[in-house]
Amino acid sequence: MPSIDIRHAHSLAHDDARRAVQEVAEKLADRFGVEYDWSGDDLNFRAAGVDGRIALAPSALRVTAQLGFLMSAFKGPIENEIRRVLDERFS
Repeated sequence: MPSIDIRHAHSLAHDDARRAVQEVAEKLADRFGVEYDWSGDDLNFRAAGVDGRIALAPSALRVTAQLGFLMSAFKGPIENEIRRVLDERFS
């Protein structure tokens, strides 16, 4: 199964980084019907054909996701959009 694994450094304070991850999750929920929940500093998310996690650490975050068969055709554009949002929010 195709997967996404992106690591991104950040210099935000923990609360600011967590708030930024929360805002991204809320937008995904509004636009694409993504469901999410927090488990400690990990935000788990799922939608049709996607199951993933954003793990928040003090100076970096890691986005991992498993893509279903149909979503695997969009792996490149999905990764590009994730990188764009991370650059926008965490750089």
